Amino acid sequence: MSETETTCPPVTVSRRIDAPAERLFAVLADPASHPKVDGSGMLKEALGPKPITAVGDVFVMAMHNNEMGDYEMTNYVVAFEPNNRIVWEPALSKASRDVPHLGRRLGVRWGWELIPEGPSATTVTEFFDCAEAPAWLQQATDNGTQWVEAMRTSLEGLAELAKAGHSG
Repeated sequence: MSETETTCPPVTVSRRIDAPAERLFAVLADPASHPKVDGSGMLKEALGPKPITAVGDVFVMAMHNNEMGDYEMTNYVVAFEPNNRIVWEPALSKASRDVPHLGRRLGVRWGWELIPEGPSATTVTEFFDCAEAPAWLQQATDNGTQWVEAMRTSLEGLAELAKAGHSG
């Protein structure tokens, strides 16, 4: 395998949403809005919520799933281009059981890209990139493909919030 090949290419889901990029980005840059958009059902609330404003910002999400129980993810913002792109790298920061990777970034990136289509529509792409994740995590997420349906649902949630006029 060459250095440019990866065992886990990014997984993406896109949707055209009838809302300006500015409105959609305001929702995505506000961690308190993430549970309203989340299609996985795992996000419960932002802890110490404040809007993301730059690369280097950090936000923490309280989460829950059947395997982990209650846990927290600390998310490190690694890309921030207003109204265009936002990306973070999560680290498991608190868990209800012992895990070997507690406190370390997981080698994955979650992100959103927005491409305006005029003043009142935007193509939004959510992506999950596990190329730098350990093999156990790539396997556990089926190279990210396990998230595809949740990503579709997240885009539906984002469209509904935008339709309701929510802007973060």
